Amino acid sequence: MNPVHLQQVQSCGHWELKERLGTGGFGNVTRWQNKETEEQIAIKQCRQELSERNRERWCLEIQIMKRLNHVNVVAAREVPEGMQKTVATNDLPLLAMEYCQGGDLRKYLNLLENCCGMREGSVLILLRDISSALTYLHNKRIIHRDLKPENIVLQQGEKRLIHKIIDLGYAKELDQSSLCTSFVGTLQYLAPELIERQKYTVTVDYWSFGTLVFECITGFRPFLPTWQPVPWHNKLRLKQDSDIVVYEDLSGDVRFSKHLPQPNNLNSLLLEKLERWLQLMLKWSPQERGKDPNTTPTDCFSQLEILLKLKLVHVLNMMSARILTYSVSDNETVAELQLRIEKDTNIPAANQELLLEAGLALEPHGAATQCAIDYTEIDGRRTDLPLVFLFDRSSCSYEPQFAPRALPENIRVVRNDPKRALPYSHLRRTCGQAWHTIRSLKEDWQRLQQGQKAAIMSLLRHNSSLSKQKNEMVSMHQRLTAKLEFFITSLHIDMDKYQEQTATGIASEKLLSVWREMEQTALSCGQAKVSELEEEMMQLQPDIVDVQRQPWRSGEALDTLEGKAMELFRKLREKHRDQRCPGDGQEVVRLVVQAVQFYERKLKDFYTHLSKTAVCRQRVMELLPKVEGVVQRMAESEQVLMSLQEKRQRELWNLLKVACSKVRSPVSGSPDGLRTPSSFTTFYLDEPLVEESRTFESRLQSLLHDTIQESESSMEMLREWTWLSGSDLS
Repeated sequence: MNPVHLQQVQSCGHWELKERLGTGGFGNVTRWQNKETEEQIAIKQCRQELSERNRERWCLEIQIMKRLNHVNVVAAREVPEGMQKTVATNDLPLLAMEYCQGGDLRKYLNLLENCCGMREGSVLILLRDISSALTYLHNKRIIHRDLKPENIVLQQGEKRLIHKIIDLGYAKELDQSSLCTSFVGTLQYLAPELIERQKYTVTVDYWSFGTLVFECITGFRPFLPTWQPVPWHNKLRLKQDSDIVVYEDLSGDVRFSKHLPQPNNLNSLLLEKLERWLQLMLKWSPQERGKDPNTTPTDCFSQLEILLKLKLVHVLNMMSARILTYSVSDNETVAELQLRIEKDTNIPAANQELLLEAGLALEPHGAATQCAIDYTEIDGRRTDLPLVFLFDRSSCSYEPQFAPRALPENIRVVRNDPKRALPYSHLRRTCGQAWHTIRSLKEDWQRLQQGQKAAIMSLLRHNSSLSKQKNEMVSMHQRLTAKLEFFITSLHIDMDKYQEQTATGIASEKLLSVWREMEQTALSCGQAKVSELEEEMMQLQPDIVDVQRQPWRSGEALDTLEGKAMELFRKLREKHRDQRCPGDGQEVVRLVVQAVQFYERKLKDFYTHLSKTAVCRQRVMELLPKVEGVVQRMAESEQVLMSLQEKRQRELWNLLKVACSKVRSPVSGSPDGLRTPSSFTTFYLDEPLVEESRTFESRLQSLLHDTIQESESSMEMLREWTWLSGSDLS
């Protein structure tokens, strides 16, 4: 918090002065808070010694601010009652604005973590916010003319940071000719026509915006930021329209390039598109700036809007440790995305497994946008952005098959010539690149760990399915075994009973043969290889447990090296201007070399462990169909046993019919025969035979009754095996 001058009024009604926020070209800005509502506002006060021209500009800024209404332009507020009289030190009006607690963009860019550019998400959010604000201002026929990081403030929204343009003190309302000739603004962000005091239009804001975006991507301004104005302008005039950066290398040579320099935090797809967009924004000619006659739409803001609407999916190829970025459409499926991945990786779509971090596999018929990043919903400063992890199902052997991360130019030069003395600005940039390189290696390592975690989670999911299948298989096998034993026992009883009653005259070799065939068929139903599969699964489980607890997560050395590099960089940045002398970057580059060596060494261990995980997964995937097949065959065997039991029942009934017919024939004959005299006479003439027949009939009826009861009981027990559940099996 900046101290408040003692002579300055400390309060006004319910409002209390909290701090001085900064000093601009026209005056200072202070923060006030309402003691009752805790509302905060920023009060901009004009300095007394302003020239008449600048006093007019001040009044113009207030007029412009009061009629603007856009989420990305700081809103004007009503000056609290009485504050104009008690706070103002001159007759110029105060300007009250909404307070943005995030500070300005310059403060954010100066953070150590942004030394080589902001995060990809932060860049895209900035592009969306500031392009929207500029489009709004230009539609209102207003040129800002002083767009720079100091004039963009940050406000924390519900889901993400919001950027707002401030300080319209140099803003110019376009007259009827739409041309202006005044020279204003900050040199490093000024368009060439402003420096040359030529007529200008809204395209001066294009140049400033392009310069600002370049700095946000790379961490430094694009055009010789340490040069003085005259040589700077003379050298810059030599650039081609396609050049977006002019820089001085470590040898002192000035180089021109049409590409964004490394390192930065953009993915390859965005990098290429933003390079083309910056080429439009940084054209030297104001008439051609912002236009591309070879593309539809031709203007820069329409092209930027298309770029910002891209839905990006980041795929980490676990075979090569390389991130692939794809722009996907709303109606694109995962299967269609896999065909594009196949072209880039040579992994057939059928062999691809796309996993989210939780181990869930993307279904081919699902929408590809389900894993796209929406920067309107998340904070762009986050590093743990959603990734899709690509595995090759056909391979269980993972080896490091990738090119080492390309080192920045300054690091390569110092590594080859360690004792080279570097000017302070180059030394500072080299240290920043060194720290960023180590941080990038650490984040690469963390992403690989996420992929390994996804592989293990997927393995555990499949293993859980295998365990469920195994439990079902064991339960079904126990049930089938019990049914089989019951059927065989019942069949043997039937055969024994049948043998006992053959003496009465009921005999059929055909029936015995059928029952023996039933027995053989039933025995074949119990030949499932359950014990072998159980043994194979038991042998697999220790390997799965071992994969989960192996110490593959160690990345502490990279954390330590990153901390050392950051400390060296911080100390260098904090040096007083008088102490900013040339030096060499040996120490910090040595840290980079150590980090690269550690990373490559650890990768070998990592991929060995990943291969073990893949082997376990393959074994699980091979066992799953085997277990499913055994379960299916046992279910079919159960059906066979049921059909055999039904067939056995039918044979028993046929046997009983035969027995009954043999009983009735010698005893009573036909019903009509009982009425014949001869039959009646025979009945009385042979009483012992009749008595024996009655006894035999009674025995057969008793046997029939017992057999029917036994058959009904057998069928009931085969259909309802509740007696097998619970502790009865143990």
